[in-house]
Amino acid sequence: MLKYKGTVTIGDLFNSSTWDHVYIKLFGTEGTSERTSLSTGLFYLCSGSVLTFEVNCTKSIGKLVQIELDKTRHFLVPQNKWLPAKVEVDSPEGETYHFPIYHWFTNDDVLTFSEGTALTVLQLDNLPDCLRESRKVELEKRNKQYSWSVYVEGIPHCMKTDATHPLPEEARFSTTKLVGFVLGGFKRRLELKVKGLENCAEQWTGMDKIRGVFSNKQTDISEHVQANWMRDSLFGYQFLNGINPTVIRRCSVLPKNFPVTDDQVFLPDGNSLTEEMKSGNIFLCDYKILDDLDANKVNGKQQYLMAPLVLLHQNQSQLKPIAIQLKQVKSEEENPIFFPSGSEYDWSLAKMYVRSADFNYHQLSAHFLRTHLLAEVFSVSLLRNLPMVHPLYKLLVPHTRYTIQINVLARDLLISEDGIFKKFIASGGDAMGIFLIRATDSLTYTSLCICDDIEERGLEKVANFYYRDDGVKMWNIINKFVRGVLGYYYKNDSDVKKDPELQKWVEDIFEHGFLSNENSKIPKELKTVEELVKYVTMVIFTVSAQHSAVNTGQFDYASWMPNAPLSIQQPPPTTRGASDRDSFMNSLPDVNATVNVLAALWLLSNQSSDFVPLGQYPEEHFSELIPCEHIKVFQAELGRLSTFIKDRNIDLKIPYTYLDPELLENSIAI
Repeated sequence: MLKYKGTVTIGDLFNSSTWDHVYIKLFGTEGTSERTSLSTGLFYLCSGSVLTFEVNCTKSIGKLVQIELDKTRHFLVPQNKWLPAKVEVDSPEGETYHFPIYHWFTNDDVLTFSEGTALTVLQLDNLPDCLRESRKVELEKRNKQYSWSVYVEGIPHCMKTDATHPLPEEARFSTTKLVGFVLGGFKRRLELKVKGLENCAEQWTGMDKIRGVFSNKQTDISEHVQANWMRDSLFGYQFLNGINPTVIRRCSVLPKNFPVTDDQVFLPDGNSLTEEMKSGNIFLCDYKILDDLDANKVNGKQQYLMAPLVLLHQNQSQLKPIAIQLKQVKSEEENPIFFPSGSEYDWSLAKMYVRSADFNYHQLSAHFLRTHLLAEVFSVSLLRNLPMVHPLYKLLVPHTRYTIQINVLARDLLISEDGIFKKFIASGGDAMGIFLIRATDSLTYTSLCICDDIEERGLEKVANFYYRDDGVKMWNIINKFVRGVLGYYYKNDSDVKKDPELQKWVEDIFEHGFLSNENSKIPKELKTVEELVKYVTMVIFTVSAQHSAVNTGQFDYASWMPNAPLSIQQPPPTTRGASDRDSFMNSLPDVNATVNVLAALWLLSNQSSDFVPLGQYPEEHFSELIPCEHIKVFQAELGRLSTFIKDRNIDLKIPYTYLDPELLENSIAI
């Protein structure tokens, strides 16, 4: 009698354990074992524990290629779920076989798992037919679980579900995550109700009243913003290192609808705008994508959303605004250009309209569309098209964690008819759908690849651009890691071109994420290893680094509402010199709109309760030595980048932490 000795590691989540009977069957190249019980009597399989077992065979069954796990209810105890993490089996021949599981068992499930060595479908030719068949069955099941739906025509598709509870267990929050998320939101709302502000549909009467909101939840940066939000230097700084570094670009020619002249601006050494543009010192932020949108009504009152143009000048390493036009159509009579040399209230109000436009653009495009919605497309396509044993699945599945459920919650709580956006934010009414369609239509592959994006926007030499500096370093580290891992499985370009599962994943993203828009230049197929490495780097960067860059600092920069007004309640001034304190205060959003939105931003800016930093992989999907070595190198390089960022930040008045690897998550989980 030959003995196969093994261990089952139970998942360490709160409810991974079970009282049920569990069984295992081994499949080898030369035979199959008997179904063997892993537990006898009333035996409790505890979370985080390791269970040992033996399977007896009359003869060798050869190299192990699969295992089958199943569970049945113990007659004394109600049936419950079970989460095995992995199974390891030592054969009589001295070989150790690894089987990653990380899959929830519910009811009387009977599930098959392949040996952990990553295989593309091209590598199955000389292996047992059962591997190909189980691969097919797995994907058929996942295609039923993860199907596509159109939430709004013209924007990326999403997973078909109308609530979180029907989601597959693997896509749902852990108990720890769910409790932390719910309690965090409840605590914030409770504090608001105590203060009596949540339902107060009145205007703010003074800045001191605004300062009282969230006074117990300030951060070092939010305090700095509150103290300095009127300064032109902070206004300009935020286009580089705030929560929306995606709009600014170098200006080499003034737009025809923004007729700023040399005698209207003050530049160093008497230089002209043309000379400063040639020197690379003039920059433009153009929000034309917001043009002609019908702003929302909040508390029954019409709101206003502008599509401004902002001209900025870099001098002595500082970026400051030198001209602002609030609408796209040039008209000195109805749409004057404002300058810092004008009245204080004119200039402050003009900047506030810009900050409001930037807030709305950031929330819907830079944050929601370009990270959350794309991440869901990446995730659903991965789960529909790549089996667990595929190397790309093993590489990317940690970067899908919680993304689908957080997006379902966003659609339910933020952008639904009763959501915060619809109730309180300027772009939350009919404008929201139109804007998202425009933003989707303008999505490009270049803009998602930070090195290409920085070059395309002409921002290579801007001083003190920490998002660029840290982001490019991060991109290169991820790129090297992806190249090492995928290069182990894809030896040449032919391996990429001939992998139908990989190509279907890419094709699905092109169709359901970019709506088959050829102008986006997003690949609809991959032909080389180099193309594959860049594409997968983009995916990982988007769902980890880019999301952190546009999400984590929301409370830092938006908790002081005048710096990021969610809406404006007064039409823009049509003449210079007409603004005063009253027109400034009357333009600010109402109390209830302010506190409800900022409560959401506080929750979304906080680290997850079971946070997993980039590069850490608690689930061991890879078992081969080479990929595991690349993971260690990846972690070490992320550690060095983290140290560099911390050392750099010591000397900064405003530290830039949003791309510190220790502080950003593997996936979009919040």
